Parts: sequence; structure tokens; C-alpha cells
Amino acid sequence: MFAIVDYDTGNTLNLKKALNYLNIENKLTSNSAEILAADAVILPGVGAFKAAMNELDKRGLVQVVKEVADKGTPMLGICLGMQLLFETSSEYGLNPGLGLIPGKVEQIPENGDLKVPQMGWNENEVQQKDSPFALAEGNYTYFVHSYYANCDPHYIVASVDYGVQIPSIVQNENVVGMQFHPEKSGEVGLQLLQKFQEMVKTNDFSRN
Repeated sequence: MFAIVDYDTGNTLNLKKALNYLNIENKLTSNSAEILAADAVILPGVGAFKAAMNELDKRGLVQVVKEVADKGTPMLGICLGMQLLFETSSEYGLNPGLGLIPGKVEQIPENGDLKVPQMGWNENEVQQKDSPFALAEGNYTYFVHSYYANCDPHYIVASVDYGVQIPSIVQNENVVGMQFHPEKSGEVGLQLLQKFQEMVKTNDFSRN
């Protein structure tokens, strides 16, 4: 069972529809025991970094999510949920994140005709060709965000160009993040969710 962390900051309806379409058993829950017992955990998210971390903290889920990662349970952060995986964010001041992937979240710089937030479709360029997520190469996925992850290239599976190279898929062992919304990214988004499911089933999060 996939546990979708419920903390009132994610558009979970479309995510659940996508998982149901793929026949992936899932449950939206804020129950610590259910999250810790899940085969995989998805951390969705829309909105502001600090508010999201505060909501997780109010529900006593910050340590739960960290424990999930520490014990090797597969985890997928989506959009803001991906950003929360990092150490800090500069959105509305310097704020601590979950610290599951080294790096910091920064505002997308203004660059000519490119508007911030980035809203719409952008083409993925895979950096880790041996990754199971390499199917993203050349495919467009749907983004809505004003901040991006600034991290070591070691953790960047794929990126998009938006005046600056923005990591679109990141991975640190069993912890994966997707800056775009796979549930809104058509067939390729479904394929990426399915690939994550396959990795969960085999417990293989290596890059080759």
C-alpha cells in the first residue's frame, strides 16, 4: 500500500486518480502507524515551504517522514513535496526542511521573457542515463513553481531549462523527488509513477 501523506497542502485528488488508474493501492492518511507501515510513501504539496513544514510539524509527521526515509522505505516527493526533502528553503526567510537530500531551495531568478512562477510544460533532459527514470528524456512534464532545488549534480536525475537548470527529478537512494506533477503530465507522468512502483516492488533504487 502507498501512503499519501495528508497534511492539507496537496492537491491529492488527481494523484489518487492516477494511482487508482495504475491499480496502485493507496490511502490518504495522516496516521503515523499507517505511514510507517506503508510499502511506499508519497509526500505531495502545493503552496509555501514554511507553511507546509508547519503543517507537518503540527501533525507530528516531521519525525515520522524522516523515520520512513531512514529505514529505507521508498519515498516520493511531488512538487512542493520534493522541495521539502531538502535541507533549507529561502522562501519567506530561511526555513529548515526535512534534510533527506543535501541542498537548498531557492527562488527561480527572473530572466527576460521567462515568467516566475514557471507554469506549464517543459522538456526534461536526463542527467543520469542509467536511472530507471531515464524514460523522461525528451518528454514534457507539467510544472507550477517559483522555487527550485539547488543541489549537487550527483542527486539530479533529470532537469529542465528555465533560464537556469532546474532539477526535475532528484534521487538520494530510496528518496525520490519530482518537481513537476506526474499526475498532471499525461502518459509520461503515469509511466514515471509506474516506474516508481516497479522500484518499490523490487526494492531496487540503484541507478543501473
